[in-house]
Amino acid sequence: MSEKNRDGKRTARERLAVEREKHKAAEKRRRALIVGASVVCVLGLAAVVGVLAANAGKDDKSDSAGPVVSPSGAQGKDGLAIPVGQDGAKSTLTVYEDFRCPACKSFETVYRPTIHELVAAGQLKVDYHLATLIDGNMGGSGSRQAANAAACAQDAGKFTAYHDVLYDNQPQETDDAFADTDKLIELAGKVDGLDTPAFRACVNDGTHDSWVVKSNQAFQAGHFGGTPTVLFGGKNIYADRTMTPAKLKQMVQEENKG
Repeated sequence: MSEKNRDGKRTARERLAVEREKHKAAEKRRRALIVGASVVCVLGLAAVVGVLAANAGKDDKSDSAGPVVSPSGAQGKDGLAIPVGQDGAKSTLTVYEDFRCPACKSFETVYRPTIHELVAAGQLKVDYHLATLIDGNMGGSGSRQAANAAACAQDAGKFTAYHDVLYDNQPQETDDAFADTDKLIELAGKVDGLDTPAFRACVNDGTHDSWVVKSNQAFQAGHFGGTPTVLFGGKNIYADRTMTPAKLKQMVQEENKG
């Protein structure tokens, strides 16, 4: 073999060795990038979870300070239900709701006339439980502030009327307008006799804030899917896609006959 051929083969081997080293280095960098990206994703998820946990803890601590003051006439376990209708009514509807919740407003819009009719006829009693789900999901305090104001309206014997006004004037879900107590007091002007010094003090002082927090904790402990949760005979009729106001009315009337 000539010296020239030997030099050519040696050069070829050297080139192959260099290419192999380049490939190894590239593979090493690729693996490092993959591992690095995975760490960033894990850390990012941990940060999100940490923020949510921190916010949840902060809400529980900041909002639950002070004694639990139930609104006048509250019933049920721990006095967490605001009753509407006659205690002797044979049928009971249990509603878990959030005044910032668009789905709750939709339920109100569709079912309110029927519910009012059945309550007025003495056939149905409604137990309202107030939750602050949207505050937790979207941030803000409008759910809690509105719930406190509704509890203040209950003290004044004006819960139903004010309850309806809140839904009729519900802001967009992302708009925390109900966090403004001046707005809540302004809406009270739509209910005859509600805008009084006592009501204003109750709203501004957050008299029932701790009660609202406790009510929301009970809602969470119930592991319900969301708001509104509307129970009739132990079943969530809001989750029943075949349910209509006419069907609800028929169910109540049949139960009253029994």
